Amino acid sequence: MNAARQWRFWLWTLIVFIGLVWLLRSVLGPFVAGMAIAYLLDPLVDRLERRGVARWAGTTIVLLGFALALILSLLLLVPLLQGQAMQLVQTIPSWVSWAREEALPYVQHLMEQLPQEDMDKLRGAVGDYAGTAVSWTADLLKGVVTQGVALVDIISVVLITPIVAFYLLRDWDQLIANMDSWLPRQHIGTIREQAKAVDNTLSGFVRGQATVCLVLGAFYAVALTAAGLKFGLIIGMVAGLLSFIPFVGSLVGFLASVGVALFQFDEMWRVAIVAGIFFFGQAVEGNVLTPKLVGDKVGLHPVWVIFALMAGGALFGFVGILLAVPMAAVIGVLVRFVLGQYMDSTIYRGPAPAAPTPCPEIAIDPLPADPAAEGTDRRILSDYRPAP
Repeated sequence: MNAARQWRFWLWTLIVFIGLVWLLRSVLGPFVAGMAIAYLLDPLVDRLERRGVARWAGTTIVLLGFALALILSLLLLVPLLQGQAMQLVQTIPSWVSWAREEALPYVQHLMEQLPQEDMDKLRGAVGDYAGTAVSWTADLLKGVVTQGVALVDIISVVLITPIVAFYLLRDWDQLIANMDSWLPRQHIGTIREQAKAVDNTLSGFVRGQATVCLVLGAFYAVALTAAGLKFGLIIGMVAGLLSFIPFVGSLVGFLASVGVALFQFDEMWRVAIVAGIFFFGQAVEGNVLTPKLVGDKVGLHPVWVIFALMAGGALFGFVGILLAVPMAAVIGVLVRFVLGQYMDSTIYRGPAPAAPTPCPEIAIDPLPADPAAEGTDRRILSDYRPAP
């Protein structure tokens, strides 16, 4: 198979894979989630296996421990979150009343200061954006009902994901060995090298970023609750979970907490404490947590991660969000590989310079051992030197 046929083969393979993901996106959620859990927990099972524990037993122990930790966390947090959620629902009418009585007259006063022409443009823009927002909200609600967030789908995810995770985690090494045996032999070294780079990038980012999210969520929740902020537990946990999207978690948590603090506290120093919690958390994340847990060599730029998450969600929904970071890691590694090949090629460096033409050698007869006996005239070295 020549190079052109190989390119066509892999291109069609990629097109078929993307088409299957798009067609089956409504049922792939449990399988992608199970694969993600298996990938995250595989190092723990490997460690138990190296200590003599059978693979199936190590898989059972790790998954049961993971499920137990998740259930305990839910049992501890759900009552607290439920109480704060009920309190939030009861508080929303007072916020709406404040906005109608205080904020709306202020906004109207500002609008009265604008020229009539600017007012007409502003009203038109607001009307257009309001119509777009209503349409988008309607589509979102329709999608929630029809595309997989219904109760039946949630139950299927909860029931099927652990089963998929168990079988994938038990057979992980065998699956990797089978996939390795399918690789084209003439390129196996290059493919293995790039697969290792993808694994390092993905494991460094996902496992490290998950730890960062948990640490930040716990810190924000505890610190905001200790500062006396209402709904501090909810805001802190949401901010920590959204920290998986670079800068989004801190920004959302900061705006929500400061907004609640302005409603709740009369003293500005207490509002400043709430804001300072997020400034401190952002500083610790950028200077301690991310360099130590994620590292600076994973090769996933924050803007690239945000774009991947948004594009995956827009194209494939929940499955696209789950696949966004792995695909971003794969594409990033492949792009760096292609750039490396390009910079080592003559397209980037230009043609190699021509080799210099060697000087012709001058044959000189060796001097005789005894010039007198040979009857020749021996010349001294100075006779061969060029004239000044």
